[in-house]
This record gives sequence, C-alpha cells and structure tokens, in this order.
Amino acid sequence: MKVTIIYDNSVYDEELMSDWGFSALIEGEATPRILFDTGADGKILLNNMDRLRIEPETIDELFISHDHYDHTGGLREFMDANQDARIFVPPTFSGAGKGRNPRLEIVSAPRRLHENVFSTGELDGIEQSLGVVTEKGVVLVVGCSHPKMHHILEKAQKFGEIYGIIGGLHGFSEYDLFEDLELICPTHCTQHKAELKERYSEKYVRGGAGRIIEI
Repeated sequence: MKVTIIYDNSVYDEELMSDWGFSALIEGEATPRILFDTGADGKILLNNMDRLRIEPETIDELFISHDHYDHTGGLREFMDANQDARIFVPPTFSGAGKGRNPRLEIVSAPRRLHENVFSTGELDGIEQSLGVVTEKGVVLVVGCSHPKMHHILEKAQKFGEIYGIIGGLHGFSEYDLFEDLELICPTHCTQHKAELKERYSEKYVRGGAGRIIEI
C-alpha cells in the first residue's frame, strides 16, 4: 500500500504548494487508485498532482470524507479532468449533483467498498473515514476526525486490527487511544502534532504535501 499526500497545510516536497485542506492518493496491488478528498482549491490540487506525476484520469475512485470546503473545494476541477471515477460520499454531502450523478454513491453505514477497502460510514452525523486492510493491519485515512476518535477506531476495528492512521486529527488529545498503533501521521487540521510527536516519536511520521508513505 502507498499513500501520497497531495494537498496539506504544509509541504514535504518544496516544489509543491501548501494550502489549508487535505487530499491523498491511495494505491495498492489489490485496490483501485483512490483519491481521498480534494483539498480546498482545484488549481492547487491539479498543480500538485502534475508535479507528482499523478494523472487525474488514471484515478479509479474518489472518496469524500465530509462536506467542508477544505476537503471538497477541488471536486469540480477533478471531475472535469476525470469523467469516469466512481465517487463515494457520506449522506450529509451536498455537492456534485447528488441524486443526478450516476457516478456518485452514498455511504451511510460501515461497509466494504472492495475486498481490502472499507468505509466507517458517516459517524456522528458529519464524516466518514477510509480503511485499507494490509498484511500489517488496517491503515486508516481520515479527513479531520470530527467524530469522536473512539467512534472511528471502534468502527474500523470491525475490519481488522488497526496498524496506523494518516490524516487530520483536529483537536484529538486522547493519546492513549493510539498506544497500540505502529504508524501515526497527523496532517492538515491536527492541533497537537508536537504532543503526538513527543509521546510517539518512534511511530510518528511527518506529513505534508509530497510525503509518500509505503506500508
């Protein structure tokens, strides 16, 4: 499994652009190519994809975590560049012509999207997270973690033991919940990166646009 952070508040690769928002490409031998969220600005999204040599039309699916502009702002530009991608959204999502777009599928409850890929379903009425089952365990990709973290982990654990988490963690501070994880990559809106890095220095992975994590 490989996760490439395309859009983030900071950059790992200085040739990329930073901006408030999040997007990542998820790839695996037994999974489709999935774009997780689209950041806030379509021009920045496509610019960073171009610099990373990621062609929008080669992406199979788009997964939207929640209906906030910093995760959906690049949606229209991406859809203009990719006419075929299947789109998974939570019930509270309001864009992309819901009810009229045959590519769009609403995910309400936890379920497998593919053999090794699942959604937690929309939790706490706001956000869904994506999980990929690997040989090392489940890798969770989260948008902002607006739902309570124990809700996210509880739903994800139904699909296997959790190995790591990548994405925005908002104001998360229940650090004990990550005790058994082997990989922690906080991005975007995470307020307590320093505390997580200090407590879990051996598991902590710096994020930023251009960061590639292989598992």
